Amino acid sequence: MIENPGILLPGMTIDDMRQGISKIRNHVIARVFRELKLIEQWGSGVRRMFREAEEQGLPAPQILEVGMRMRFIVRLAEPLIAKAPEEQVTPPERLESRLESRLESRLESRLESRLESRLAAKVLRILQDSEAGKSSLATTLGHKTVSGELHKQIKRLLAFDFIEMTNPEKPKSRLQKYRLTAKGKALLAESAPPEADQ
Repeated sequence: MIENPGILLPGMTIDDMRQGISKIRNHVIARVFRELKLIEQWGSGVRRMFREAEEQGLPAPQILEVGMRMRFIVRLAEPLIAKAPEEQVTPPERLESRLESRLESRLESRLESRLESRLAAKVLRILQDSEAGKSSLATTLGHKTVSGELHKQIKRLLAFDFIEMTNPEKPKSRLQKYRLTAKGKALLAESAPPEADQ
């Protein structure tokens, strides 16, 4: 449970927040946070919170106005209570796998918000592990063929200098592969959830 002093600005409702509508209380602080990349975009946090809870099979978070405060209730996957000895304990490997999956989901959500494309975020995540060609990327993404959208997102990532060709002398080669640039690696590092979130 998280409580924040202060109530919603006049005209704002909890439903507005869930739809990504945002009203800025302090424009100077908002601009500074935006320029320091401490926020991604206005109105994206609450929607992402609900989407991530749904993706991870958690109950939907609750947002309540309590007196002069806003209260956010986010349910955990498992309650933090001592279990009786006879109860089954989750093996550490499964807990580690679950945590890794959640962190990957957070990273992808942050990347998606920065790149404004879920497909572009997935391409960067794949290239984080090794270089790959378009058909290999399509296969890893679960696509049967290289779609027009994949072509478009690769072109965008090249234009933004997040990825580069392994053989730039032959841009149309069927053996062409792509890899992350220093800028692409930096974007992945920036988008990784802070340790405090983990």
